[in-house]
Amino acid sequence: MLSSSATVLRSVLTKAAGYGTAVTCNRTKHTLPDLPYDYNALEPYVSAEIMQLHHSKHHNTYVNNLNVAEEKLAEAVAKNNVNQIIQLQPALKFNGGGHLNHSIFWEVLSPSGGGLPSGDLKEMIIRDFDSFDKMKKQVSDAAVAVQGSGWSWLGYNPVSGRLRIAACANQDPLLPTTGLIPLFGIDVWEHAYYLQYKNVRPDYVSAIWNIVNWENVASRLQEAKMEN
Repeated sequence: MLSSSATVLRSVLTKAAGYGTAVTCNRTKHTLPDLPYDYNALEPYVSAEIMQLHHSKHHNTYVNNLNVAEEKLAEAVAKNNVNQIIQLQPALKFNGGGHLNHSIFWEVLSPSGGGLPSGDLKEMIIRDFDSFDKMKKQVSDAAVAVQGSGWSWLGYNPVSGRLRIAACANQDPLLPTTGLIPLFGIDVWEHAYYLQYKNVRPDYVSAIWNIVNWENVASRLQEAKMEN
């Protein structure tokens, strides 16, 4: 039997729309999703070099390592090897989270993004943060404050029905970690910005807001509300 963390992570990865998968030997094999735009499409805010390395190298590594970990997990479950099942949890969490987080990240950015949200998303931001600018500042502050590597998220709390902000270390996925459904996230691993912004993380965080795909974020909010 899978541990609770592995079960939750598998559920999250299975439910996430748009993620590349291929069915192999009665199990779902994860694949690197295509970007919805060219590598140079987010310039000048994120360089083509960063996007190419980030997507084709870093994200692809998470996908490959997740598949390896799941193959080992299947073998361990078949053998009822509880020790190995437990030992595989860090690899599943790290690589599964990396795949999940990046698959969301590519979609919440757009070369035609930026500006302000509208509709229900705008109203909920004003209700829960008083203004768009206050929400933006809190997400940005959380991103800049991450020690080492991690993510800053705007998420939906399905229990309270409110928007909340949270930071997660490393590749810890938001939903299994906090219970929040991810709507928008900022990757503050150095591979996401260092080639262009060096050690000035605040400049990178500020630039990201120029390419936020608010239509995608709003769609995620509606899906989250419908599922809960």
